Amino acid sequence: MTGEQDTTGGPAYDLAVIGGGPAGVAGALTAALHGLRVALVDSGARLGGQYFRHPSAAPHPSTRGFDRFLRQARALEERGDVLPGHQVWTVTGQAGGELAVHCVTRDDAGHERPVTIRCRRLLIATGAHDRPLPFPGWDLPGVLTAGGAQALLKGDGVVAGRRVVVAGTGPFLLPVAAGLAAAGARVAGVFEAGGGLGLARHPVLALGRAGEAAAYGLSLARRRVPYLTRQAVIAAHGERELEAVTVARLDTNWNVLATRRVACDTLATGYGFVPQIELGVQLGCDTRRDTDGSPVLAVDGRQHTGVDGVWAAGEPTGVGGWRLAELEGRIAGLAIAAHAGGHGSDADRAVPGVLLRRRQRMRAFATALLEAYPVKPGWQGWLRDDTLVCRCEEVPLARLREAQELGATDARSIKLLSRAGMGWCQGRICGYPVACLAGEPPPPPRRPVAQPLTLATLAALDTRTAPDITDTQEDPS
Repeated sequence: MTGEQDTTGGPAYDLAVIGGGPAGVAGALTAALHGLRVALVDSGARLGGQYFRHPSAAPHPSTRGFDRFLRQARALEERGDVLPGHQVWTVTGQAGGELAVHCVTRDDAGHERPVTIRCRRLLIATGAHDRPLPFPGWDLPGVLTAGGAQALLKGDGVVAGRRVVVAGTGPFLLPVAAGLAAAGARVAGVFEAGGGLGLARHPVLALGRAGEAAAYGLSLARRRVPYLTRQAVIAAHGERELEAVTVARLDTNWNVLATRRVACDTLATGYGFVPQIELGVQLGCDTRRDTDGSPVLAVDGRQHTGVDGVWAAGEPTGVGGWRLAELEGRIAGLAIAAHAGGHGSDADRAVPGVLLRRRQRMRAFATALLEAYPVKPGWQGWLRDDTLVCRCEEVPLARLREAQELGATDARSIKLLSRAGMGWCQGRICGYPVACLAGEPPPPPRRPVAQPLTLATLAALDTRTAPDITDTQEDPS
C-alpha cells in the first residue's frame, strides 16, 4: 500500500474521546475544564449520538435533557477540538505510551481520506445500537428497528409510515410509539412481549421514572393507541413491501398461544440494545457479562478499563440510558484529569462521593430494567427454515441447522460454515440471534476493523505508520 496518511499536526492530545453522545461530551468537557487538551471524535455530522439527535424540521418531538446537552456541547466546542464526520475504525498503541486513533473522514468532494489522531489517554464512549430479533418477513421494506424509526423522526422530521405497529420489549417502545403518534402516524398498537408488571419488583427504583412512563402512557391513551403485554409480532407479510403483521399472544417463555393479523405499512421493532465495544476489545480491555448476557467493557469505580490510558463510559460499560451515560462521562473526565496531573493514585479523591453514590443508584435502576424486560427463548419457535437470520449474507435458519449437523457447536463454527455474520454489518445485527441459536451467550466482538472501510482508504494509508490488521486474534468473529 502506498500514499500519505493525513495526520493531525502538533503534539499529541492529552485526551481523545470517541463518541459524541452524552457520555463522550460530558467526559471531554470535564477534562477540558481541568486544563487538558482534548479532541472529541464522532462519526455524526453533529454531536448528540443516537439519543440527542438534532431536529432538522419542526414540529419535532421534545427530547428530555436536550437543552442541557446543547449547553455542554457548545462549551466543549469553545474549549476543545470537536471533529465530527470522523469514523474510527481502529486504535493502536504507539511508542512512548501514546495511542493512535485511526479514522476515516471525507473531503469537500466526498472522497474518503484517512486521519490519525495521537493521544496520551483515551475515553471510549461509543454508545450502543438496536438489538432486533429475526422472524419471517423481517427483511421486507417497511420493517425497521425502533431506534431507526425514532432517529428518522428526531433527526429528519420523517414519520416512518402511515399505519405503524411498534413491537418488542422494554420501556423504549413507549417514547417511540408516543413520538410517532404525536407526529401524525396512526399507531395500530404497541405490543410488549414481556409481562405488564415491569418494575413492580423494584418499586423504589421505579418511583423516580413513574412520571415519565405515565406521561407516555397518557399520550398513547389520548390517541387511543393500545398497549398490549405478552404479545409480539412473529411474522411480517407483503409482496414487495410490508402490508400486515402476525401478532401472537405469548406465554411467559414467549411460546405462541394464539395469533391474529394486523394491517400496517410500517413495523418498528426492538428488543433492547447492543453495546459497541469493538475498540475496547481491540485494545485488550477486559469484558464482563451484563445482566442480559451482553458482553460489556469492565471498568473500575473511576471508569478505567485496566488498560493503561484507556477509560470507558456510557453504554459500552452497560446500557443504562443518557442520564447514567452523562454521569459516567463526568466521572471518567475527573479521573482522567487527576491522572494527567500526576495524581493517578489520588483519583479516588478527585471524584466526589456524591457522584459515585448517584451512579450506584442509576446503575441499580439500569440493572432492574434489564431484569424486568428479558428476552425469552420462545422467540426461536417463531422462525421457519427459510427465515433469514443473517440478512447481509442471506443465510436462512436451515443453513445454520445444517452447520450444526456438520458438527458446529458454537457461534464461531456456525459462522465459518454458514457465513452468518460475514456480511456488511459483521454480525452486529445477527450476532445475538446466532449465538442464542447456538445455545451460548454472545461472544465479545474480535475484529481488527471496528467499522466498514473501503479498499481505497486502505490503499491510501502510509505503510510506515498504518496499523497492522493482518495479525488478527484466533476468533475473527
